[in-house]
Amino acid sequence: MNINATLIGQMVAFFIFIFLTRSYVWPPIIAAMAERTKRIADGLHAADRAEKDLELAQQKAVEQLTSAKKEAAVIIDQANKRAIEIVEEAKEKARIEGDRLKASAQAEIEQATSRAKEELRSKVVVLALVGAEKILGSSIDKNAHNELVNKLAAEL
Repeated sequence: MNINATLIGQMVAFFIFIFLTRSYVWPPIIAAMAERTKRIADGLHAADRAEKDLELAQQKAVEQLTSAKKEAAVIIDQANKRAIEIVEEAKEKARIEGDRLKASAQAEIEQATSRAKEELRSKVVVLALVGAEKILGSSIDKNAHNELVNKLAAEL
């Protein structure tokens, strides 16, 4: 094998090419690859963080939903108890009002009975006087015998 100027020229050109490539071309390519690797790693890290945040948010949502359901159950239970209390209060008020009306009606009945008795007494007195007048055949003076008539009315 002959080593001639062409081979030496090609070797020199190859070493210059390697030097230039290594000095000027290779660093931006390595930097771009490092940048790309860093962005991919950051993206994967962000995705992991987002996944963990999503899990935490889902757990928190489930906890809040459970808490809201419990609060709703408590509120519904309190509303039912209050409704029962209101019904019981209304029943008690109605019973009291009924008793009051019953007492009022009883008093009215007693007053009406008393008025009817008094009216009957006065009518009986008049009838007694008319009957006595007819029996005796003479007129009975009301003023003269008023005391006797009042006693008779009181006895009736």
